[in-house]
Amino acid sequence: MTEQIKKVVLAYSGGLDTSIIIHWLKKNYHCEVIAFAANVGQNEELSGLKQKALKTGASKIYILDLRKEFVEEYLWPMLKAGAIYEDKYLLGTSIARPLIAKAQMEIAKKEKADAVAHGCTGKGNDQLRFELTFKAIDPKVKIIAPWRIWDLKSREDEIKYANKHGIPVPVTKKKPYSSDRNLWHISFEGGILEDPWREPTEDMFLLSVAPEKAPNKPTYVEIGFVKGIPVSINGTKYDGVELIEKLNKIGGANGIGRVDIVENRVVGMKSRGVYETPGGTILMTAHQALESICLDRQTTVWKKMVSEKYAELVYAGFWFTPLREALDAFIDKTQVNVTGKVRIKLYKGNCQVAGRQAEKSLYQPDLATFEEDAVYDQKDATGFINLLGLPLKVQALINKKK
Repeated sequence: MTEQIKKVVLAYSGGLDTSIIIHWLKKNYHCEVIAFAANVGQNEELSGLKQKALKTGASKIYILDLRKEFVEEYLWPMLKAGAIYEDKYLLGTSIARPLIAKAQMEIAKKEKADAVAHGCTGKGNDQLRFELTFKAIDPKVKIIAPWRIWDLKSREDEIKYANKHGIPVPVTKKKPYSSDRNLWHISFEGGILEDPWREPTEDMFLLSVAPEKAPNKPTYVEIGFVKGIPVSINGTKYDGVELIEKLNKIGGANGIGRVDIVENRVVGMKSRGVYETPGGTILMTAHQALESICLDRQTTVWKKMVSEKYAELVYAGFWFTPLREALDAFIDKTQVNVTGKVRIKLYKGNCQVAGRQAEKSLYQPDLATFEEDAVYDQKDATGFINLLGLPLKVQALINKKK
């Protein structure tokens, strides 16, 4: 390589891509490689990561626990926004990337590194999420994306490269699909999943049981919210990390949160992804239910449009943008009265609202009732309908005249 780079900070997971990238960077750039891994809830995937990185050539490795920041500064804003990409994907991988990239840039600054690197492919969305964050923090940063440079064209080639250079990898030719896990979800893609007609095998799932194997008796869970943020389960308060972990177990035991979709990538192609998001599914369902009694009609309509745009921004990597910050300001205003609790019924993969109540609920039984009340005079509806239907009446008269 022609660039003079002495030190690189690599976003490192210990998976197939980053396992060989350390060796590849040293071989091609003759540089020092510092590995960086963010603990965003991978659990056992972090085990042995330090030894693996050093063994494969990294000079050092940073492993930072970012779970609290992940929940409070990324997941909760996304939850309050109600952001769901293409109506199904709860954005588990997407929302973690800007946090990881930001921390990576902080380490690069601390280490006085010449460049940052990642293991994202040239076909995927993650390259956008990492690099747009890099550029937002330092527009002059040097970025190395091996997948867009090297001669390796597939995961099969990567496995051959690893075997040739004695690099241990966790993927085999028999089971080549990749996965990404954090506190919010786990995703699966590639390999056998590239055929959209093929059903995922049951042994692939890690966070949930098959719905048909879930208990025959429904489980009820009550979520408490304060200004749109979940704070309790069944009356017991938890911090954000504990709350999500607990709901993952409760939801997973009932087969909640499995999604199999074909989504539209930012780069223009379609891809098939299988996701498990047990706790996130419960929280999104509960939050939407609470909003239904706390937000007025016009705000609800506008927030739905904001939610869709927010999801697009997260999915495409535009987290550190003025628009996302502006949308957060709007969303936070909508959440001022979203305080209350929601009861959810979980049964064999189904997540249903069983009850909701709020301190400042706009749902008033004396207005909605069919019985006589002192607030709403039904006779007023006549004039309202006449005014609302005036354009229709005028159009009909013109059509009749013609």
